[in-house]
Amino acid sequence: MSNPILELPFILETRRNHALEHATLHVLAEKYTTRSMAGHSNPTGFFILGDLPTEDVQSAVAQALTRLRAGESNLAIHPGCGTNFATTLLLAGTFAWLVLRGGKSTFSRIVRIPFAVLFAFLGVLISQPLGPIIQQKITTDAEMGNLQIVEVRPSLRGRLTAHRVITK
Repeated sequence: MSNPILELPFILETRRNHALEHATLHVLAEKYTTRSMAGHSNPTGFFILGDLPTEDVQSAVAQALTRLRAGESNLAIHPGCGTNFATTLLLAGTFAWLVLRGGKSTFSRIVRIPFAVLFAFLGVLISQPLGPIIQQKITTDAEMGNLQIVEVRPSLRGRLTAHRVITK
């Protein structure tokens, strides 16, 4: 059963662009194994951050779209995704907070610190499989529908080299 909120046009477009961004990063990583790269998606496309030739980014975007359409939905999930980091921080922080909340004296709070660390670590462990599941179910959509690549244009973001990928 699908969530109607996730199907709203601007959300669905962002989710599809997020999936294409991840797939593009996977394709680029096959060629540039040691180069640092990142991405950021929105409803009109995404940015690829990294010192990369425009022709290689254009080729990777086209290849990523073709591979997603061919059923390689695993490309939509990326280990470096902010969803994974946010899930880890949220669970670890919440679990630690649950242990530390309350307590009237400073001594009782200090005594709980080892338990808070233990519970935070438990949150980190639980988040490892949960982050990719959240990517798959909520923050990306590997089904590209009628998404089209309009343009790949290089741009500078301060000292960072970036490529703006525009989709429709």
